[in-house]
Amino acid sequence: MAAKTTLNAKNLESLGAQRLAELLIEISTGSAAHKRRLRMELAGNHGSVEVAREVRKRLASIARSRTLINWRKVKALKNDLETQRNTIAEAVTAEDPEEAFELIWQFLALANSIFERSNDSSSSLIQIFHQACEDAAAIAASAKIASNVLAEKVFKAVQDNGYGQYDNLIVAMAPALGKDGLDCLKTLFVQWSKEPKDTPAEDKREIIAWGSGGPLYEDEIAGTQRDLTVRIALQEIADAQGDVDFYIAQQPEKTLRAPTIAADIANRLVLAGRAKEALETLDAADMRGWADMPFEWQFARVAAIEALGRAEEAQAYRWTCFEQSLHVEHLKAFLKRLPDFDDLEAEEKGIRPCPGFPGGPPGTCIFPELAGTSRGGKAGHEAEDGTGRRSLWDNDDGGRSSGGEIPARSNHCLTLDDRFHAR
Repeated sequence: MAAKTTLNAKNLESLGAQRLAELLIEISTGSAAHKRRLRMELAGNHGSVEVAREVRKRLASIARSRTLINWRKVKALKNDLETQRNTIAEAVTAEDPEEAFELIWQFLALANSIFERSNDSSSSLIQIFHQACEDAAAIAASAKIASNVLAEKVFKAVQDNGYGQYDNLIVAMAPALGKDGLDCLKTLFVQWSKEPKDTPAEDKREIIAWGSGGPLYEDEIAGTQRDLTVRIALQEIADAQGDVDFYIAQQPEKTLRAPTIAADIANRLVLAGRAKEALETLDAADMRGWADMPFEWQFARVAAIEALGRAEEAQAYRWTCFEQSLHVEHLKAFLKRLPDFDDLEAEEKGIRPCPGFPGGPPGTCIFPELAGTSRGGKAGHEAEDGTGRRSLWDNDDGGRSSGGEIPARSNHCLTLDDRFHAR
């Protein structure tokens, strides 16, 4: 039973409302954050209108601030922003979704002023704005915002995405936009891409850097950034609409045959039921400059082969890729598709010493990712040694090292005895 002095809700209730109010005033003295929280709670007693008014006042105050946000102030600002965001997404939305929709966009508009005066190396602030994008999508659906109005808002926001605060906005908004909204948004971006770029007179051009090819002008960088913004936006719209051909059309001709881009396209073709085209896309990839094809390309090829109904060929290719790269994901995928107990022999074969592989000393390379997750730990596969420990495989000399903590090693290599202890 908790002591009467233990800090919990029941014990505090015994103090009575008047004494608790006095304590809250005392505790909040000198703490702006605590005072704001108390005012928000008081506003909540008078309905969402008062809550929205308090939120709007606080957002306007943050927008006006010009104080440098150093690492000491990031935590307090983060808590403040989270309080405002949660209040909008929960308290205001529950009673007035349209008001919440306006407030969440006011919240998102704070990003530029905040990032201009901060250096958040932990990325905690940008994550708040990404979550606010998710909130904006949910609120838009609740408020039943017209698709064309929503498309305009999303378009203008993505145009001003200098700090990446709107990176996930289109993906988040896709359900709320619907087919008509996505079509409208696509049209807006296509029209923007066709607008002439601003090119100042030669004597007015501003050099912002120098490269191996000479000066880099501000207008050139801005034009390149616009092209990239349009391409990414149209790709995300294509994904939302399930339009693989439109996605492919956004890729510059010179990058279509890059192995990672080819893998990206192939994965979408497989999902669209066009596995044969996916395989052709992968086979057309330009391998120049690659000693081995990247993992993404190999994985996409396996998926395409398997989608064509050639399961045995896909398994054989997985094993070939694993032998060449020792990438644990290939081994995991290979084992997953084996019948029970066949995977035990394959797993043992897969983690046997790998002479000559640069991942570590000969005879010690093994994958900790498999420990406790693969099916290699089935009863009957382990053997008990003389010490009562249960191990998987002996070392080459038949001995085992002593017990204890797993020693520090590289991320991808553990000894066989380490594997035993990891289990």
